[in-house]
Amino acid sequence: MSVVVTGATGVVGRPIVRALKDQGVSVRAVARSVGAFAGVQGVDEVAADLSRPETLAPALQGASALFVHPRAVGESAGKLMALAAEHGIQRVVVLSAMNVDDDPVYQPSRLNGDRNKEVEEAVIGSGLPWVAVRASSFATNVVGMFAAQIRAGDVVRGPYGNFAESLLHEADLAAVIARGLLDDDLDGRKVQATGPQSLTHEQMVAVIAEVTGRQLRFEEVRPQVAAQGLIAHGLPEPFVIALMERYERGVGRPADVTDEVAQILGRRSLTFADWVVDHADAFSREA
Repeated sequence: MSVVVTGATGVVGRPIVRALKDQGVSVRAVARSVGAFAGVQGVDEVAADLSRPETLAPALQGASALFVHPRAVGESAGKLMALAAEHGIQRVVVLSAMNVDDDPVYQPSRLNGDRNKEVEEAVIGSGLPWVAVRASSFATNVVGMFAAQIRAGDVVRGPYGNFAESLLHEADLAAVIARGLLDDDLDGRKVQATGPQSLTHEQMVAVIAEVTGRQLRFEEVRPQVAAQGLIAHGLPEPFVIALMERYERGVGRPADVTDEVAQILGRRSLTFADWVVDHADAFSREA
């Protein structure tokens, strides 16, 4: 059995490759360039430009399942699905987002090029057996939000301290996706994959403090100040504005939490504290 994984070198792709490999599945890891999995037994690297899906055709030949990463595939999803059907792919799992059905104005990631809705619809409409995994926010996003400040000191400044997320460990997300790729239990489902807790920005910092043994303190700053800092660090202004608007809309409300990850995997889902343990080096104090 061979599974094709697009976006294989990213935050989600790498754990998926690992989860499949650990189950003895042959993986064809697709990225723009090769070398990330050099020497890894059971993983064949495939260089492809997914803006031209035909470059992926050799990797699809003889494969049984395909993972579609929306950012990697983008506007080429329809062509890729036609190619997958032509080459006998038996099942497709697509990564999507919890907010995929919201008004596009309320989806900041679209301003960074994400087309979750369009890619999910292309997969569902392909005629192939499918699973859509609608993920909540990734726990790894906290690295970009807070890690540099924590490495530099004990005060973490940010906007909307009472805005909450149900942060999802990438290992759990990968395990759910791998399950969808390997059997038909989840066929036709739009899985609502979240972390097991709703945590505010302030609570996230408190968890990091507890796990790392640090005396950290969250200090709320005005949204305008936070936005200026993000833009100064290179984030596009329209995206930052949309992000702050998302925070403002959700402040004071708990994040949606489901138990679907635990039900699918047959074990407890990983907490944010588990994730911090696994990524403690990201928060190590600078020398």
